[in-house]
Amino acid sequence: MSARRRARAWIAGAAGALLLAALAFAAGVVWWSGAALRRDPSALARIEVQPLGGSLVSAQAFDSRGHRIPLSVRELRLWPRRLVSPGEGITVVAVIRRPTWIAWAAGKTRVERLTVRAPVTELRGRWLSAARGAPVRLRFTGPVAKLAYTLDGRRHIEAGGGRRAISLEPTEPSGTVEVASAARRWERLGAPEKVTWFPVSRLPVVLVSPGPRRAIPPRTPIRLTFSRPLADAIGSATPQFSPHVPGRWRVVDDHTLAFLPSRLGFPFDANVRLELPRQFTISSGTTTAAAQAISWRVSGASFLRLQQLLATAGYLPLRWQPKAAPPPRELRAQLDAAVAPPAGRFVWSYPNTPPELQRLWVAGRPNEITRGAVMMFEDEHGLDVDGLVGPRVWQALLRDTIAGKRRTDGYSYVFVHRNVPQRLTLWHNGSIVLTSPGNTGVPVAPTELGTFPVFEHIPIGTMSGTNPDGSHYNDPGIRWISYFHGGEALHAFNRASFGTPQSLGCVELPLATAARVWPYTPIGTLVTIEP
Repeated sequence: MSARRRARAWIAGAAGALLLAALAFAAGVVWWSGAALRRDPSALARIEVQPLGGSLVSAQAFDSRGHRIPLSVRELRLWPRRLVSPGEGITVVAVIRRPTWIAWAAGKTRVERLTVRAPVTELRGRWLSAARGAPVRLRFTGPVAKLAYTLDGRRHIEAGGGRRAISLEPTEPSGTVEVASAARRWERLGAPEKVTWFPVSRLPVVLVSPGPRRAIPPRTPIRLTFSRPLADAIGSATPQFSPHVPGRWRVVDDHTLAFLPSRLGFPFDANVRLELPRQFTISSGTTTAAAQAISWRVSGASFLRLQQLLATAGYLPLRWQPKAAPPPRELRAQLDAAVAPPAGRFVWSYPNTPPELQRLWVAGRPNEITRGAVMMFEDEHGLDVDGLVGPRVWQALLRDTIAGKRRTDGYSYVFVHRNVPQRLTLWHNGSIVLTSPGNTGVPVAPTELGTFPVFEHIPIGTMSGTNPDGSHYNDPGIRWISYFHGGEALHAFNRASFGTPQSLGCVELPLATAARVWPYTPIGTLVTIEP
């Protein structure tokens, strides 16, 4: 080969090598300048940026309706700044700015999109067995970041810690609890799921509500929840009442039967016996026994008549005006009226009754106004404060009616606005006594919306529970406490400011304000928490 040909070959080889090097360099630049949105085991999403990929300019998230979800970015992980619903579809959009020296070839910015669905965790089983004194073990389909449930009359909000199994410590051998959970701390709690637990037994177990031998009003539904599916527990047989009771059985789910009495329901003031197709371990939550029959004692009277008497006795913010002469104040006439209430109408006692209170009232039907009045009546007469109208309540109410006894302390009502600035208003006998800033629950432990009667009223006590991070608190010496919903209460608390969410569900007040409110909130007083 001549020198000229060798030179040409060398030049061609060098050019090819340079071209390959250039292509390799370009491929390396492309490879190391990538960026992507990925799902993340704890955050909403994460951004992966290669060394030459550039920097994050913005990140946005939108729910299924196109509403923006504010985000915070920590170490290229995206976290929602407001709670989202489990299972909610969310679109994440991230904009990455490329380095200037490669922007001419690949563009100044890169837009990455990712659609994710907020994770959902559910219970693996809702019908559980637990030995006496042993915990009830809840198992979930995925990790649990937080959960809420009410057990033994107290509402619990706990951090799940990412566990798939969580133990509850009930004090009763059987019962039912509604459990709401979330797979991430940045999610709202999901829809509550009802869990029923039964004692370990050689016989199939039936959880009876109301419990055996308890007093029940004539129209009380009877609920039987079996530890085994209905097909295995009773087959095609139907439990039978003695004496006969008009009504029908309804299959609630594959473990539960409910009897809905009709017309006058169970015979007034009678012992009613329910025969089961076979022997079971009968459980009422507190006791268990092997039996094939269940019995109850039925109370009498109508709910409308209950409201009429409570209004007459001064326990309602309404007056009852009979259409004709009221029944004579003697036992027989009052018992007859309890079965067949006389006609009449209810009239508000005060012209400026708060609309929040007026909306709660329904004549002749259960409502929070009536429930609170019953609880107040029970407390003032030394009865168990449970809001249930049994024989002892009727006996005391009829005795007061016959004697013409009337409560004269007036009617109080508390309503709390949860929107910032948060405030409490105390209304009594047609006048606003005071309005004050207050603190309700933080977002992870919000104060429950709704209306609730005060069920415990103490001047000083110790408040304890679980913080959202799973730690426990124990605060002695809390003043002017009025519990109205589980562990939620009106009470005094030392804070630097009031009017914003700062508590774990309670309504915190300045000491002087709480001292003024407390005398107006005896047991049965209604507290409304509204947005």
